[in-house]
Amino acid sequence: MTAHWRALLPSIITVAAVGGLIVYGPIPQLADYHAFADRREVLGVPHWGDVISNAGFAFVGIWGLRVLLNARRIEPGRAGLLGYGLFFVSLLLTAIGSSFYHWAPDNDRLVWDRLPIALACAGLLVAVRAESNRSTREIAWTVGLAVAAVASVFWWQITEGRGDGDLRPYLLLQGLPLVLVPLWQANADAPRTTRVAFGIAIALYVVAKLAELGDHAIYAQLGFVSGHTVKHVLATLAAAILVSQLVPIHS
Repeated sequence: MTAHWRALLPSIITVAAVGGLIVYGPIPQLADYHAFADRREVLGVPHWGDVISNAGFAFVGIWGLRVLLNARRIEPGRAGLLGYGLFFVSLLLTAIGSSFYHWAPDNDRLVWDRLPIALACAGLLVAVRAESNRSTREIAWTVGLAVAAVASVFWWQITEGRGDGDLRPYLLLQGLPLVLVPLWQANADAPRTTRVAFGIAIALYVVAKLAELGDHAIYAQLGFVSGHTVKHVLATLAAAILVSQLVPIHS
C-alpha cells in the first residue's frame, strides 16, 4: 500500500463505518441491560463489585493528571497533551458517574455513566491524532470531538425516551479508537514501545468488553466477581498502560 493510501485509510474506514451504521439502522439497548449479575450489598453498598471497582478509574485519572502537570516527566514539546488531559479528567468523571449508575441502575443514571466514557474516547482520539499528525488544531479537534461525544449520549437518551433507542453514535465513538489509533501510529512510524503499549491497552479493552457480555456467566463460574466488574478492572489496567507510556524511562 502506498503512503498516500495509508494516509487516507483512517478517513476511508471512518466514512465506511458511518455509512454502514446508517444502512444498518438503529441499534437499541439490550432489554435487560440493567440486570447485572452482582447484586450483593456489602458495607451498605449495593451491587458491591460493580460500584467499588470504579475506584481504579479515579486512581488512574489522578495519576495521569499528575503526570501531565509535572512538566519534567513529559517529553518537551510533546503533542496531544490536551487530548490526554480530557482523557484523564474523563476517567475521574467515569469513576463518579459509573459508581452513581451502578448504585441503582436505570436509564436516567446511565446517562452519567456514558457521558464520561464517550468523552474519554474523544480525548484519546484527539491525543493520538495530534501525536501522529503533529496537528496545530488540537483545540478545535478537542472541542469538536467533545461536543460529538456529548451529543452521542444525548442522542441515545432522546431516542430511548421516545421508544426507539439508538446507540449507533455512541458505539461508533467507542469503536473508532480501536481501529484509528493503530493506523495513525503506523502511518506516523510511532516508537515501537508506544505502539506495543497501545496495542496491549486495546487488547485489554476488547477483552473487557467481552467480559461485560459474559457478566452473568463469569459470576456463575467464579462466584465472587462478575463479568462487569472484570470489565472495570481490565479497562483500568488499559488506561494505566496509557499513562505509563507518557512517562519517559529516565524520569
